[in-house]
Amino acid sequence: MKKVLFASTALIATASVAAAEVNFSGYGRFGIGYVEDRVNVTGATTTASGAIVPTTADSDDAILVSRFRLNIDANVETDGGVEFSGRVRLQADEDSSTGEANSAGLNGARFSVIYGGLRVDAGNVAGAFDNLANYYGNEVGLELFAGQYSGVNYNFLAYSSTGSGANAVFFQYAVGDFAFGASYDQRTFFPGGGVTTDADRWDVSATYTFNNITAAVAYGQTDASGAGSDPSLTVLTLGGEWGDFGGTLFVADDATEVTATDGTAWGLSASYNLGAATTLLFTYGDGNADADLQQVAIGAIYDLGGGASLRGGLGVNDCDVCSDSTMVADFGAQFNF
Repeated sequence: MKKVLFASTALIATASVAAAEVNFSGYGRFGIGYVEDRVNVTGATTTASGAIVPTTADSDDAILVSRFRLNIDANVETDGGVEFSGRVRLQADEDSSTGEANSAGLNGARFSVIYGGLRVDAGNVAGAFDNLANYYGNEVGLELFAGQYSGVNYNFLAYSSTGSGANAVFFQYAVGDFAFGASYDQRTFFPGGGVTTDADRWDVSATYTFNNITAAVAYGQTDASGAGSDPSLTVLTLGGEWGDFGGTLFVADDATEVTATDGTAWGLSASYNLGAATTLLFTYGDGNADADLQQVAIGAIYDLGGGASLRGGLGVNDCDVCSDSTMVADFGAQFNF
């Protein structure tokens, strides 16, 4: 009888293990990165008027750039078809100011419940903007240093690869050609002196795909906690593919409520498959506010097969209040696993 009980217990334990899955995925990249007149922020000083001014020191323009990213995903599916999953990410990057290596560390966990077209994420989540179709477009470079969204300054809810992230909730429902998303981040700051500041963030999105074109719109707002109008962001994107060519358009109302960054942002990006192994990339982003970052860049990806590729790009950063434009470039290898 004891043998039967032991055998039954072992069978149940084995079945439980078999029902759960733990998967590993990610990529590694390394190469050379160049930023004209690269500087390292060494500290800050306070002027007589109370303004905080960063102190900088010249750094090397060309440095060794690298990243190792490992996603650890665990999931289990119930008898009713509901999937529960969790993810943490291990990532190590170089210090972009000095070129020195940084240690790897785990980020904040994300938890998900998925059933049919419904998905709910909790913890370190990406919000509606971070998940929006064609928001990032065709980014350029090994480090993805340029994108069509460069004129946006609004601080939306985004997934953190190296930090704890926001403890928030994201909801998405897809049915047919439509998809709807929303997120809520209950942020609270405690500046001291018994003061509590609310800075809740929320956003919503809608996406529609027809034939080979996808249109998406999103709106988000942050609670200014009585300190003036609430900052907000509205984004419209269009993207499509026509044979070997792909392109995206980007327009945003970036209502930051800060004079230097409040305004309209816009951009576009394109990709073209030049043969079976080479993809050419272009991106442009800008805005009408004085401090909006303008980026123009071209790049290429050469597929080596087996998940490995050579990547690089060349671009220029500028803005209305910048003393001069800055050239940016990189080149290196990436392997996915």
